[in-house]
Amino acid sequence: MENNHQDLKKGLLPRHVQFIALAGMIGTGIFKGSSDTLNIAGPSVVLTYLFGGLLLFIVMAALGEMAIAFPNLNVQHLVKKAFGIRVSFIVGWLYWINWIVVTIVELLASGSFLQFWFPSVPLWLLSFLCASLIVGINLFQVKYYGELEFWFAGIKILALIAFILLGIFILTGIIPSDTQNPFSNFTSHGGFFPHGLSGTLSAFLVVMFSYGGAELIGVAVTETKESERVLPKIIKGAVWRVIIFYIFPILIICGIMPWDKVTSENSPFVQVFSLTGIPIAAHIMNFVLLTAVLSAANSGIYATSRTLFSMAQSGVAPKGLQAISKRGIPLNGILITSVCILIGVFLAYLTPSQVISYLMSIPGFTVMIIWLSICSAQLKLRPQYKDIPAFQVKWFPYTTILAIVSLSLIFIGFMFNPNNLIGTSVCLITLCILSILSFIKLKKN
Repeated sequence: MENNHQDLKKGLLPRHVQFIALAGMIGTGIFKGSSDTLNIAGPSVVLTYLFGGLLLFIVMAALGEMAIAFPNLNVQHLVKKAFGIRVSFIVGWLYWINWIVVTIVELLASGSFLQFWFPSVPLWLLSFLCASLIVGINLFQVKYYGELEFWFAGIKILALIAFILLGIFILTGIIPSDTQNPFSNFTSHGGFFPHGLSGTLSAFLVVMFSYGGAELIGVAVTETKESERVLPKIIKGAVWRVIIFYIFPILIICGIMPWDKVTSENSPFVQVFSLTGIPIAAHIMNFVLLTAVLSAANSGIYATSRTLFSMAQSGVAPKGLQAISKRGIPLNGILITSVCILIGVFLAYLTPSQVISYLMSIPGFTVMIIWLSICSAQLKLRPQYKDIPAFQVKWFPYTTILAIVSLSLIFIGFMFNPNNLIGTSVCLITLCILSILSFIKLKKN
């Protein structure tokens, strides 16, 4: 079943990688998490998404620059090159834990969307069925995963475009609806900043969770054909599309319905479609949301298994995780990920009503640490380039320093926010455990 060949098959085409990155970023964060950010910040959350998008672009550009300067090195390899094996150990395992939690959140969200049609079936059972489907997909060759992800991502991108167009038609009165004077929703109900500037800043945790996944390009690059040529296009295209796919839908949701009427029971997208009175529109949107979160979970299993493979190559994970099946996939990594997903499904069995909100707060912290490590690595490695790549971070080092300072301040701010007690505790405990393990595991180095 397994062989000792230590390289993953380069079966991903440029269009696959572009859509993998989009798939990782467009999932529960926008389709379900947008209800949380709207409740936290009101219409001003648009500013949070905009600034988060700026940080996202800097991180992506830094990652793309390093990937071209050091071909075939992914995120974890680059961190090792910059800061050594101990930091690489901590960041690698933290990244894996981050994607495990994200994947569990996406699968639990898929179960919650299925409850729209099967309200009597428990969340844990529906999530388990979704998990079985996604794990099965990832057991095939990577090119089949890439092809399926291409179509999965395509469906949700088309749906977002349709939602934006439909929303514009409703807001401009082309499509009649019960919404009267929609633009007043941006300034009434407490104003544009109903919870003040602190509310706008507080939404960053879910926004970071939402944008997390961009760095998946840095994982997929080792399985991409002609990565040096296509990576700059992929990064530039992915960033502006994601910002559009977040900003426009949020503006439309806030225009069509008051922000304080958005509930966490269903996706705001389904709620908007239900308000239009269009027959079966809510059912169609719910189906799209289901494929969207399954797509993000699909990306999550890809990310976790490849991260374990990469760490095994670097010597910070058991050697057995380097084993590759005849299909060219890291089978052991997928099996370990599957066990962790089962634990997440069990959590849904224990606390079905709170589990998604609790888990969604954790990746916001880990994404910030991973983005910090990417920017810091670029700052450290730039002098080591043999040749400065054609694609590079503009206004270096000021833009990279801006991202590092901003992410650090956001992270510190959330640590001292009592509302984020669970996420902060889990993140700090995890960091402490990984730091201790790095000294135990790597004491000879």
